[in-house]
Parts: sequence; C-alpha cells; structure tokens
Amino acid sequence: MNNTHRPVLLAEAVTALTNGPLIQHQNPTDRILIIDGTFGRGGHTQALLKQLPVNARMISFDKDLDAIAVANKINDQRLTIVHDSFASMDQYAEAESVDGILLDLGISSPQADEAHRGFSFRREGLLDMRMNTNQGQTAAEWLVLASLEEITHVIKTYGEERFAFQIAKAIVAKREEGLAPKTTTQLANLVASVVRTREVGQDPATRTFQALRIFINCELEDLELGLKAALKLLKPGARLAVISFHSLEDRIVKQFLQSHAKVEIPRGLPVREKDLPQSTLEIIGRIKPSESEVVENPRARSAIMRVAEKRLGVLA
Repeated sequence: MNNTHRPVLLAEAVTALTNGPLIQHQNPTDRILIIDGTFGRGGHTQALLKQLPVNARMISFDKDLDAIAVANKINDQRLTIVHDSFASMDQYAEAESVDGILLDLGISSPQADEAHRGFSFRREGLLDMRMNTNQGQTAAEWLVLASLEEITHVIKTYGEERFAFQIAKAIVAKREEGLAPKTTTQLANLVASVVRTREVGQDPATRTFQALRIFINCELEDLELGLKAALKLLKPGARLAVISFHSLEDRIVKQFLQSHAKVEIPRGLPVREKDLPQSTLEIIGRIKPSESEVVENPRARSAIMRVAEKRLGVLA
C-alpha cells in the first residue's frame, strides 16, 4: 500500500459497515459480499478484508489505472478488482445481494500529489485531470473548445465560484491570443490574476480546479447513479456508507438518503399510522473525523461520512 495515502475515517467506515445486523448476525454458511466503490490505494478495502470471513467476497472499483495497478498486487482470492466507475456497480452484482457498500468520493492523495495528473494547482504539470487516462478529454482540451458560457457554467456550478464569469472571460481571452492554459501553473496564475479576494488560507484557484475536475470526470453524475445502484443492490438490513469532501457531494448524498428515509403522504389523506408504507432507508448517522485525525491528515478536515441502513422487509 502507498504510505503517502491515508484513508479518511478508516476505522469509522469499517465499523459502520460491519456493525450492520446482517454481518453481526451472520450464519457461518452465509457468503458476505461487500462493495468498495473507490479502491484508491486500498486502505478501506484491505481493512474491510481483515474483518471479513474467509468465504466473503469483495468487489472494489476504480477508474484510475494507477489504482488498478496497486490493487492487482493484492493476493487475496476474495477480492475482485474492476476498472470502472462505481456508477456501474449494478452490472457486477445482483439486486439485494450485497451486505455493505462504501463510497469514498473525491481524489486520493497520490492523484493530488503526482504533478503529471494535473489535479493540483500547487504542482506544475499538464492540465489533464482525468481519473481514467484512457478515455475522455483532458481539462486543457476542453478549455480550448468550450464556449464562454459553458466554462462559466462549469466553474460556477461545480466550483461554487462567484468570479466564474471573470475567470471564464480571462481563459477565453488567452485562448484567442493562442495562449490557452495547458499546464496547472498557467491556469492557476490566470485565475489568481482575476480572483483578487478569497477566504483566508484558500488559494484563488481552489474552486476552479475543483470544478474542472468534477466536470471532466462526471463525478456528480456518477454519484447519483451510484447511489441509485447501491439502493437496488443492498440486502434488507445492509448498510451504505458515503464519505464526501465538499458541499456539492454531501448535499446529493444527504438529499438522497433523506428522500428514501421518509414516506410522502398527500396532505389531508385519511391514513392511519399503522397503514403507512415503510420507508426504504433508516439513517444511522453522520460522522466527521476526530481532531487527532485532522491533525495527522489535514486532508480529512472537510470529510463527512453519512451512513444508512436498508430497512428489513423492504424492496427498493
């Protein structure tokens, strides 16, 4: 395992999944199936495997070829590695066959730290930003082709950047001069020349880089599809844990869980409480990293894990 990567909320994620009623009250003959939506560098996957019996199975997904290369070195017959987004998990398991699902969103430390990946405004590298470098446009390629309106929309929507129009206008102006940003430093400097004010301790380019990364990798679309697939795959009594790192992700997760944890009854309808249909999910809790974890791993500071359990006797 890569020592530069520290999985966030490691113990809490393992506990959240393995403390569910299915795993806690398993029969010796039960064959447990767990899905880890993002292998990363294997921290959560390997910690979960240590807690699972010898007849368990685990499927770990990742779009990143570097992550897949690390995963393929693990010698454990219980583990299946899939080079794909967790959004497609329902193609690899049957409905109501999974005992627990973990989704760890965002990017890993190695992705951020390796300059050639183009994720970090602090490191000089080509403006790539693709998690799967085998497909899709790079961020630099998209910025050459996108309109002013499209660039503004992406930076405003996915970065929640109030200077989105000014940044997009500066990018298009440079492009018209034949100087479209091709590297992380070029883009970061361009953004800094436009964004004159920013929160204390935050680089002016933070929100723009976040926006482009999310857009290029279809992260929010994958999250929405992955949540729907997870609900279908979980057995009644199984648990879903989702670790998010910014407000856009967490908002989607929170609203999804809440929408399936309550039953909407039209106002004025004469329905007795005992006759109400049962909601699909029960929200177990919301967990943030401890102060000690944040001190040891500052990247954990914005993490939030939401946990829910599929209700017994409920069909998705």
